[in-house]
Amino acid sequence: MMSSALRNRYLGDAVTTASPGRLLVMLYERLVRDLTQAETALRADDRQAGSAQLIHAQDIILELRTSLNTDAWDGAGRLAGIYGFLLTELIAANVNGDADRVASARGLVVPLLEAWQGALTIVEQPAGPKPAVKAQVA
Repeated sequence: MMSSALRNRYLGDAVTTASPGRLLVMLYERLVRDLTQAETALRADDRQAGSAQLIHAQDIILELRTSLNTDAWDGAGRLAGIYGFLLTELIAANVNGDADRVASARGLVVPLLEAWQGALTIVEQPAGPKPAVKAQVA
């Protein structure tokens, strides 16, 4: 089993060497994990654990919203709106211990994660072979 210090070092190295696209996917993956764990904790009436996971999820969403360049593309404003909605839902879920609200929020996040994973796959694909140029003999 990996020690906590070794795991933290590995994760730290992964974050510091990741591309911006990979970092975005890593944030979304952790967000989904936090929401899943929060929902599980709340369904088990463990409000303390659920709250800790929800607070971490909110921190991630705040980071995503803060780093979003709304001038980069037309959909950025709508994505910022989704982030705002998610924050509102997670705060309410935390205050009320509402696992169903967490599940609904996760239902919005998972397709976003999948979309970013797909985009990253496309961006990280190595350039294909260059077409052969036929030499012309004069």
